[in-house]
Amino acid sequence: MFIKHKINKSTQIFIGMFLGLTLGLVFQYLITNSVVESGFLVFMQGIGKMFVSLIKLMVLPLVFFSVICGITSLSNMGTFSRLGSKIAICYIVNTILAIVVSIAVVKVLGIGIGLNFDIAQTQFYDPNVQAPDLWQMIVQIIPSNPIKPFVNGDMLQVLFMAIVIGIAIQGLGDSRKAVIYWFERGNEIVMELIRLVMNLAPLGVFALMIGLGANFSIQQLFEVAGYVVTALSLLLVWTFVVYPLSAWLLARVSPVVFVKNIKEQILFSLGTASSNATIPVTMKTVTEKFGVRNSIASFGVPLGATINMAGVAVYIMVATLFFANVYDIVLTAGDYWVIAVTVFLLSVGAGGVPGGGIVMCGVMFEQVGIPLEALAIVAAVDRIIDMFCTSANVVGDTAVNVIVGKSEEGR
Repeated sequence: MFIKHKINKSTQIFIGMFLGLTLGLVFQYLITNSVVESGFLVFMQGIGKMFVSLIKLMVLPLVFFSVICGITSLSNMGTFSRLGSKIAICYIVNTILAIVVSIAVVKVLGIGIGLNFDIAQTQFYDPNVQAPDLWQMIVQIIPSNPIKPFVNGDMLQVLFMAIVIGIAIQGLGDSRKAVIYWFERGNEIVMELIRLVMNLAPLGVFALMIGLGANFSIQQLFEVAGYVVTALSLLLVWTFVVYPLSAWLLARVSPVVFVKNIKEQILFSLGTASSNATIPVTMKTVTEKFGVRNSIASFGVPLGATINMAGVAVYIMVATLFFANVYDIVLTAGDYWVIAVTVFLLSVGAGGVPGGGIVMCGVMFEQVGIPLEALAIVAAVDRIIDMFCTSANVVGDTAVNVIVGKSEEGR
């Protein structure tokens, strides 16, 4: 008698990651037929992009409907104000702490000191890109056109519109029930679409990892081992130590249970390297596995994918200080303050999409005086670091929502 065992989604995604990475390495090192290799890789790259695009297609409607439904489910607007304040403060403190720890670790270890790279010109940075201005970021949150935020994929503007609409519906009195009904049906439709798309996750991750394996350079990895190891170590500590301990101390969730519940979220974020694309998985993790109320998660998760960028902060800070050491750039205490504030703004402005860290590193390098040619090395190992950077970001979203959810019990 044969017993059929259903493989859970996280295991399927892991298998897809492993097989994709292995096949990519095979194509890079064993298959010499360039026509076959290039054709296959282009095909799989297209599959991977189509999968990520499908996920992103659902993200903004999910955020829009879920935030409105979350606000309309609250008993009063005082609750919304309290929740928003708690969540935003937790995200900001998390990013600031990541910046401070990154500075301390790089300063103590002195990574990059004594190294000398012969770096070629790079095309990864547009010198016209400027560091984000905090006030301008706040001003631009309010869209002038209700369609434009969806066209441009501007998460903050979509969040603003959803919040305003949710507040307006709350003020309709008895007639709000009919309006809420249609938004709830819209939310259900989006969630069902996401469920259908997530069935393709193992295949999508498989296709994405083939590209990583086919372009992975062991030589470049060894050349900047200090930078890569330091960045990855900090990101892993944040993901598997800081967040589980925070959830244990502040929400009484066992670190073992916390890590067990975030497996699928981590694997998916490693495959897509996109905080925005991982929003549906994060929502599922927070609400179904940790039991956080939808009224909290529907606002906290999208906001986290936008401003909770502790992983990006670690990425930019370690890269900046590493290359400052490589080029013997002496930084004063005042320089560190300026760098820390700039990295905070850059991490928030990086966006939850793959590759945003390279552009933001370019802005930071120009400010510190690091030759922009150094971005060639940043770009060479970006995919490796960006994967774990995304995981740190999304697991942080989960930890904050779990902690805030616990603090709201009984209210």
